[in-house]
Amino acid sequence: MSIAIDLVGRTALVTGASQGIGAEIARTLHRAGANVAVNYPDQGGDRPRADAEALAVELNHDRPASACALAADVSRPEEVERLMGRIRSDWGGLDLLINNAGILRDRTVAKMTIEEWKAVLDVNLSGVFHGCKYGLEVLRDGGAIVNVGSLSAEAGFYGQANYAAAKAGVQALTRVLCRECARRNIRVNAVAPGLIDTAMAASIPENVRAEMRRAIPCQRFGLAAEVAAAVLFLCSPLASYVNGHTLRVDGGWRG
Repeated sequence: MSIAIDLVGRTALVTGASQGIGAEIARTLHRAGANVAVNYPDQGGDRPRADAEALAVELNHDRPASACALAADVSRPEEVERLMGRIRSDWGGLDLLINNAGILRDRTVAKMTIEEWKAVLDVNLSGVFHGCKYGLEVLRDGGAIVNVGSLSAEAGFYGQANYAAAKAGVQALTRVLCRECARRNIRVNAVAPGLIDTAMAASIPENVRAEMRRAIPCQRFGLAAEVAAAVLFLCSPLASYVNGHTLRVDGGWRG
């Protein structure tokens, strides 16, 4: 007997979905049958827009009129509010909200600028708050929110004071929201990816990567598809009694 996850008739928004883990989450939810809004920040050149639009074309090729690319800088509440209004007007509302958008500005506390601290907190923590605050206005009862945290929130990686603090905040926010959303039967969970083999991780020097692999019982970096599979589970009826939880996807990290 097989068990299939069927999200047909559901609408999902994935923030920061133009590349990496976000793009793979969008693909995975779409393969399960959901319609997907691919969010990207409309800044920093044309690459995010081009990547997001290419992903929407890819998804629509498999199932016409099932995906779109929508711009919004999640650090700006007015842009997130407009984004949710667009989803309401175009698709009638949301069933699944995946707050994935994030940035890195690694530096030791002594060398970190105030701007680098604020930039990461604004996107990685306030951006999740904005997504949840305005997302709840269009999220249908019985839906699900999945926030993307990080192993860094617990591991305290060197040079990541801003990133670790933001991700720890995301995971705490998740626990609060699961209580506040309970009356609407909206489940709120988080995933905490470990070392995932993305373009961001490719910039880590090989000697450092080798040392990190030794701290992972699985002896390898994870794949974006493995994080996406965890998100799919948390969005599905199979996780109907999982709420306020942060699911680590880190290969058993023991660093």
